[in-house]
Amino acid sequence: MKIGVLGAGAIGCYVAGKLLGAGHDVVFVGRLREEIAQHGLNLTSFTGASTFFEGSALRYSDDATSLRGVDVVLVCVKSGATEAAARPLAAILDRPTPIVSLQNGVSNPERLRAVLPRHPVLPGMVPFNVAHRGPGWFHNGTSGPLALERSGGLEGPLAAALAQAGFEVELHDDLRRVQWTKLVLNLNNSINALAGIPLRAELEDRGYRRVLSRCVQEGLAVLRAAGIRPVRIGRILPAIVPFVLRLPDALFVRVAAAMLDVDEQARSSMLDDLDRRRDTEVDFLNGEILALGDRHGVDVRTNREVLALVKDAEARRAGSPRIPAGRLARLVAVSN
Repeated sequence: MKIGVLGAGAIGCYVAGKLLGAGHDVVFVGRLREEIAQHGLNLTSFTGASTFFEGSALRYSDDATSLRGVDVVLVCVKSGATEAAARPLAAILDRPTPIVSLQNGVSNPERLRAVLPRHPVLPGMVPFNVAHRGPGWFHNGTSGPLALERSGGLEGPLAAALAQAGFEVELHDDLRRVQWTKLVLNLNNSINALAGIPLRAELEDRGYRRVLSRCVQEGLAVLRAAGIRPVRIGRILPAIVPFVLRLPDALFVRVAAAMLDVDEQARSSMLDDLDRRRDTEVDFLNGEILALGDRHGVDVRTNREVLALVKDAEARRAGSPRIPAGRLARLVAVSN
């Protein structure tokens, strides 16, 4: 396949690089052209796998017109940039071309359809974490299957290409429930961003888990009010997550092996955004819980407080505030 990746940052470079390694013709479009040209593309994983491409072996451009003629476009830009990044595609793609959203949140497919009404838009979900560890270096620190929504067979060639590239792929008739479930579990991104430590170290601290438990509990309450039934993701059963998170540390480590199955240095993308002095996607994670909660009259005060703390850190442009667990619990009024 000839595959275009719009937004070749951490997730985009990792997925695109694996597809390139499987023999597909891949066009990378993003803001890292000079970095990749100078340092190449180094892909590593917590499994020990590694792949390296010289910069000259990649078609990396900062110009979206490079996507002309591709068979499919994978959209991997930050949620806040969705419309602006996708708008040029209307003029570039001269035939109906599948557009696949591999982004955080739940609203991006609808926003892409509004900008690109002539093109089929397929929701997708990336469950694993990829960190930009250094120049040209992208590290996958967690596991999980890529998910795509079925769309009359349009998803077939891409699903086959991703499987060929070594990804586990799941197909769903309706990805909405999966997306909302992942969003609730991803509420940890903001906790991790405020903590400023690796994901595993954060999850091993019951103080941070108590805050996360309350955020997830509010998220699940919002889904119930909206009539959205969460689904099992891997070994994680969403309904029991708040209870498991509140367990004492020693018991949690034994019970929650699936949650701790991450690289010791893995961090959330939101923490990376704060430390790189960039806007985060908190409006498309905790913000979605606030919007749906307000619509259905559900109390989401912990998510509201967490969102406000992340927004304050964004505005300060000083990196993660690195708030200790006890202080964070007090700031968002979470008790024992």
